[in-house]
Amino acid sequence: MSDDETLIDTQKMHLRILLPTEVLVDEDVVKVIAEAHNGAFCLLPRHVDFVAALVPGILCFYDEDGEESYAAVDEGALVKCGRDVFVSTLNGVRHNDLQQLHTLVEEHFLELDEHERKTRTALARLEAGALRGFRELQEKFRG
Repeated sequence: MSDDETLIDTQKMHLRILLPTEVLVDEDVVKVIAEAHNGAFCLLPRHVDFVAALVPGILCFYDEDGEESYAAVDEGALVKCGRDVFVSTLNGVRHNDLQQLHTLVEEHFLELDEHERKTRTALARLEAGALRGFRELQEKFRG
């Protein structure tokens, strides 16, 4: 590796935002801005290794050309180790435009709310069925 390549390598980080089912972001960046429980922070390539518990919010990152991108993330963890920055979160969506990201987040959470409602309905049915089964067994042994 030449001196120029080493210099360029120390001026960028590799960001990976990982969801349970997919890799949301996997690219080189020069700056990451995120928010933890104790406030917002900015990571640059030569920043000391770092770990933070993220709060739900917008994670901003910049590519080598200065192009800003955004990812809406749920609670999660961020780890910076060397030039690698890993973010692990349960939910996330990405877009380069904040207004479009807002729309995507609304759609995503409406979808999650509908899924959660269906899950709660199915769980209530299972619980009711189990209670009926116990009641029938109780009557069978009493009778």
